[in-house]
Amino acid sequence: MNPLPTRSDVSSRATKATNVVLVVVDDMGFGASSAFGGPCRMPTAERLAREGLRYSRFHVTALCSPTRQALLTGRNHHSVGMGGTTEMATAAPGYTSVRPATAATTAQILNAAGYSTAAFGKWHQTPAGEVSEAGPFDRWPTGEGFEHFYGFMGAEMNHWYPQLYRQTTPVEPTRTPEDGYHLSEDLVDDAVDWVRTQQVLTPHRPFFAYLAFGATHAPFHVASSWRDRYRGQFDHGWDRQRELTLQRQRELGIVPPDAELAPWAQDVPHWDELDDTRRAVAARFMETYAGFAEHTDAQVGRLVDALAELEVLDDTVFLYLLGDNGASGEGGVDGTLREHLVGHGFVDDVTDMAARLDHFGDATTYGLYPVGWALAMNTPYQWTKQVASHYGGTRDGLVLRWGDHVPDPGGVRHQWHHVIDVLPTVLELAGVPEPQRFAGVDQQPLEGTSFAYTLADAEAAERHTTQYFEMCANRGVYHEGWTAVTRHGIPWVMVPEGLPAFEDDVWELYDTTRDWTQSRDLAAQEPERLRELQALFVQEASRYQVFPLDDRVTERENPEVAGRPSLFAGRRSVTYRPGMGRFTEEATLNTKNVSHAVTASLTITDERATGVLVAQGGRFGGWSMYLRDGHLCYAYNCYGRDLVTVRSEAPVPMGPHELRVEFEFDGGAAGAGADVTLHDGAAQVGAGRLERTTAYYFSFDETLNVGVDRGTPVTEEYAPLANGFEGDLAWVRIELRGEPTPLDRAERDLKARAHQ
Repeated sequence: MNPLPTRSDVSSRATKATNVVLVVVDDMGFGASSAFGGPCRMPTAERLAREGLRYSRFHVTALCSPTRQALLTGRNHHSVGMGGTTEMATAAPGYTSVRPATAATTAQILNAAGYSTAAFGKWHQTPAGEVSEAGPFDRWPTGEGFEHFYGFMGAEMNHWYPQLYRQTTPVEPTRTPEDGYHLSEDLVDDAVDWVRTQQVLTPHRPFFAYLAFGATHAPFHVASSWRDRYRGQFDHGWDRQRELTLQRQRELGIVPPDAELAPWAQDVPHWDELDDTRRAVAARFMETYAGFAEHTDAQVGRLVDALAELEVLDDTVFLYLLGDNGASGEGGVDGTLREHLVGHGFVDDVTDMAARLDHFGDATTYGLYPVGWALAMNTPYQWTKQVASHYGGTRDGLVLRWGDHVPDPGGVRHQWHHVIDVLPTVLELAGVPEPQRFAGVDQQPLEGTSFAYTLADAEAAERHTTQYFEMCANRGVYHEGWTAVTRHGIPWVMVPEGLPAFEDDVWELYDTTRDWTQSRDLAAQEPERLRELQALFVQEASRYQVFPLDDRVTERENPEVAGRPSLFAGRRSVTYRPGMGRFTEEATLNTKNVSHAVTASLTITDERATGVLVAQGGRFGGWSMYLRDGHLCYAYNCYGRDLVTVRSEAPVPMGPHELRVEFEFDGGAAGAGADVTLHDGAAQVGAGRLERTTAYYFSFDETLNVGVDRGTPVTEEYAPLANGFEGDLAWVRIELRGEPTPLDRAERDLKARAHQ
């Protein structure tokens, strides 16, 4: 439910009917889009740039949630509790993932000023433990100023089988990929319908629409017709692509003529070091990504066309942010069709991927390209997503269009700006003052600087002159053209052997007034300047709640270890009823690395009874307890690679039963094996062995559901969607037995198996 501000807290409404549309593409690097010299054809971005402005030195944080929280509050991400993603929240003030009431959002401010407001797509700002039908809902989109929401709440989403929310109600599409369904198209359908309805019913009110795509974040899901538009176009490899992109960027004027390619990342192979099989796989990954990006841009084009048809486009400030961080290198050196496999420290099998080239992008894959392409998509900068120290992790393209308010359409603006500058810019262009109080709460000052001054004057002196960066202890500071930076970790080494002490991190120094791309480290030549900037970082970090630094990634995703509230802290058992579901991993018992039992009370009414009793996760990781042709079955899907099915020797007779799965974890190491036995009352009816189990997480986008397996199926023994249990299910109970392996032990064990 929205807060109830008084209109006097801000303004009764904008002085002019200036609409605002904010579009965000996920995980797109600076050098990916054709609008910024990249190989992914994005004609809508190019059109908006021709009719508006490109911003060549626009910056974000290095991860999803922090950028979005900063974008919509106008404050640094640590200032509003989002030092990492929502799944990495801790008890430290800068890392709780809880936006304080002292930082009203863009939607809250504009809604109080008379705007209609709606959000579509990825949210990823609600504390993970609050994403359930139990709420609380004050930090959901509808509690943060948006009157309408249609989208998903987490980090990523399957684009073929998404699990969505309308307002706060769970919903799933009724169409399948075979029916032509795709999430990006669905989101824009809803956005267009909303704007049209708003213009019919309340055309006197300006509107604010926030459209945040799941694309182009993993998984790379797009129809083969879009992928195949790029067939053969990346056979030259990532090294040559960097050269081509930089050449085009110079021609576009978004980098100076003397800009050079930043150094290549350590331990990442050059294209000529790959064998033919690896090149074929890598090229197909990039073809898939480019098709995914172009398809996304085409959906933005549909929204632009709808605004033009409604004759409101020229009255709209249209901001198109081509990335919320740098391109992602989290697919590892070879890329993966099973993102969660790589996320657990394993590598995908190149030979297997090569045998599936025609399936890239379809519903049987959950793909992410090799780090070499991520580096190329961040051209001309170095490093990637997560690396807040370098511009490859934090510089993205921004396009702004606003009718005839731009005096030089097609122009480029080189003033240095940051994502916290968007809210003050929107308020200035809309004529809405910054509120000093909102909903009765005194507001902390906006920390961003409006870049509205740049619209009329390409040569205006820049006003955002100092900015810190930090993510997973990768950190840096920008001040009046200079950057002092230190990279702490390597994003694609998901389970590192060990990280240095913070005081041992090596700092670099760059003069970006002469070295646009952070290519020439001056730390040795100017040690005094470096010390001054290091001290400035400490000052800014102290001011904005960055300390204490925290370089944990995997470990922080466990709420008990991280120290954030957990819905199931101290609980050993939970009983579910039919129809319950859409429970994320933070909204159910954690059954990983611990012995447990799953019991279903039901009545068999058909001797060939079929259907799911309970399932968690999906095709790329999870487990399912189900009946097939009367047989009790248990499928365990480890990382989308190792699928083991245990089934009863005989069908379950008709009548009432308590069917049970006993999962006896080996212990001693996280992700170790387990013995599985199936029971009908006191009788054992089946048994099997798991040599490996999931060490950390089943899925980022799928959930636990009772009586049905929503989203993708855990096993191909039943169909997607139409797999509900056909009998009478009374309840399902999950009980923990024994103590789980501590996560610090889990991380050590993952490291030991990282190259298996």
